[in-house]
Amino acid sequence: MARTGIFNKDHPHYKWVALSNTTLGMLMATINSSIVIISLPAIFTGIKLNPLEPGNVSYLLWMLMGYMLVTAVLVVMFGRMGDQYGRVKIYNLGFVIFTIAAIALCLDPFTGGPAAMWLIVWRFVQGIGGAMLFANSTAILTDAFPANKRGFALGLNQVAAIAGSFIGLIVGGILAEIDWRAVFFVSVPFGIIGTIWSYKSLHEVGTKNPGRIDWLGNATFAVGLIALLTGITYGIQPYGGSTQGWGNPWVLGSIIGGILLLVAFVFIELRVKSPMFEMRLFRIRSFASGIFAGFLASIGRGGLQFMLIIWLQGIWLPLHGFSYEQTPLWAGIYMLPITIGFLIAGPISGALSDRYGSRMFATVGLTLVGLTFIGLLLIPVNFDYWQFALLTGLNGIGSGLFSSPNRTSIMNSVPANERGSASGMAGVALNAGSSLSIGIFFSLMIAGLSTSLPGALTSGLTANGVPANIAAQVGQTPPVGSLFAAFLGYNPIKNLLGPTGVLSSPHVDAATLTGKEFFPQLISGPFHDGLIVVFIAAAVMSIIGAIASFAGGGKYVHEESVVQREGEEVGATSA
Repeated sequence: MARTGIFNKDHPHYKWVALSNTTLGMLMATINSSIVIISLPAIFTGIKLNPLEPGNVSYLLWMLMGYMLVTAVLVVMFGRMGDQYGRVKIYNLGFVIFTIAAIALCLDPFTGGPAAMWLIVWRFVQGIGGAMLFANSTAILTDAFPANKRGFALGLNQVAAIAGSFIGLIVGGILAEIDWRAVFFVSVPFGIIGTIWSYKSLHEVGTKNPGRIDWLGNATFAVGLIALLTGITYGIQPYGGSTQGWGNPWVLGSIIGGILLLVAFVFIELRVKSPMFEMRLFRIRSFASGIFAGFLASIGRGGLQFMLIIWLQGIWLPLHGFSYEQTPLWAGIYMLPITIGFLIAGPISGALSDRYGSRMFATVGLTLVGLTFIGLLLIPVNFDYWQFALLTGLNGIGSGLFSSPNRTSIMNSVPANERGSASGMAGVALNAGSSLSIGIFFSLMIAGLSTSLPGALTSGLTANGVPANIAAQVGQTPPVGSLFAAFLGYNPIKNLLGPTGVLSSPHVDAATLTGKEFFPQLISGPFHDGLIVVFIAAAVMSIIGAIASFAGGGKYVHEESVVQREGEEVGATSA
């Protein structure tokens, strides 16, 4: 007689045990992709490091990028290794590595630059564990659930994956108020429980696809993607007399070199016997369109998170009486509608896609997301909260309608022995999109700010007694500094004017300049100029993704060389 404890591998309802454990794993992995974003002010204060000093900007960028970059680079390799050596084996090891890194992050023994490097290195390690969890959780579920129930299971898992990135903002804001180490410690008990649970309860039920590891493909993909994402990230930093670094030879070299290596990677994968990235899967229309749409949706979602944090922490909350120290917590709270909308729509669309197919839900979902980007452009920077809550709630609903059916269509469309690879490729689209969103949307925002912020800053300072020559000098400060200040919930005026000594002058209204409202009011106009560029780009990407989702076709299930399309019986058409 089968035992029913959740720690038994012969559980009669094994698929639900697998769903519960992999959902916990995905939540952990994605919460940690965003929890640091909103906690950075508390973290840098805790390790006694000023992130706005020019020499420390790289620490800030790698604290943001490191985890997502490592996860994006390694997720395909670990998905392929799951196909070869067992998805549960790689997944379980991911829990171990992730938990060890979480413990190490809590125990940072340093301050200043060495403390930041400790955190960055262990975030890299944590990203390795996160990539193992990402790459194999959906493949484990696809193995455990029959085709007619997969939509719900994969939908719930995908909801956990993306909701985690929103929940991380809320949890990070709350924990940052308690202690910066709590931001990392929160993963420890869940990691320990999840590790024991996965080793005790999960077992291999899928089809292995033995073969050798594609070392050349792994190397070209890893180096190419790292070079590309690193180049884009450093492109947002000033270079020479320019407000951005796109003219920096190292930036250009990284981007061009990264693209060339990724092109070489495609040719390698088409020729090796055991590729890490099965390029031939792109011949399957549902798979190709699903990956492309998921990639565009991930870029838009990541950009939205950053822009909303800047909007709330740097402008709206200070204008409504919140101190800069309080803004991380309240930014997380005021972003609750997007999380609630996503949590409502995600599981429902996943379950319904089992019956009606993914096309309608994914297409309508991304179309709704695109419309909310336009709506956010139409409300004032100092909005009435109901407007913001309505639009972000609808954005969350749209993301939920899209995400679960999108992942289901991807996983249903591939052969059983390629599920780990397909899961890894979908993970790359998700994580690479999130990583790219930082460089893309920050660059677009800086481009928008650079036309109007210098003049607004100069005139605002002179109006409050700052000498014209100093005001002009500060006005020419690259916008990236003001943007990072708004992103972190800092008032940068004190940092900008402090070294000049003018704040102690009796002719300068220092109280106004360093108060809650001067900087938010100053940046509101230029920020909206930047929002126009950013959200129009996001809306266009969302609509293109919706078109790709529609082009993916009707219901398609690759099950033992059988295809099912809308209105046809299973077994009607050969794959």
